[in-house]
Amino acid sequence: MPRFPHPASTKGLTGPKQHTALTAAAAALAVLAVGAPVACATLGDDALSASQPVTSAGVARGKAYIETRLFFGTERPDGGPDVTDRQFLTFVDEEVTPRFPNGLTIQDGRGQWRDSRGVIERERSYELTLLYPASEARVRDVQIERIRNAYEKAYAQDSVARIEEHTTADF
Repeated sequence: MPRFPHPASTKGLTGPKQHTALTAAAAALAVLAVGAPVACATLGDDALSASQPVTSAGVARGKAYIETRLFFGTERPDGGPDVTDRQFLTFVDEEVTPRFPNGLTIQDGRGQWRDSRGVIERERSYELTLLYPASEARVRDVQIERIRNAYEKAYAQDSVARIEEHTTADF
């Protein structure tokens, strides 16, 4: 079995030498773990950054997409009744599906956050995942903000959290 430098053994190395040693070790471990490289990756200053996924045959797979996740709380700060499953699904049918008819994913959750009064709130929640081509980002941004604003207004919410990641997808 080949020997690879332990990360601590690269401590005295700097710049390109350390980068080369760590990259070689990471690539070799990837080959040992899966039998053949499945992704092309490089080590940056402080993080591992992956490029577009590549199959074992060396063919690029997937296209640039953006994954947006929205987090919807169900408790109303004004003390009104919680948003029900039926109300949320009606909201999705009326506000989300017309803007994202190609598909979406909804997951039930339990959330915790500090509200505008400084109180930690725990509540049932929904996580909505949207996946769309990166080339549509400008148009989709406006649509997503309309969804967030509509929910905040309809259900007296302080906010709807939004997280985005650039990714690749292949259908």
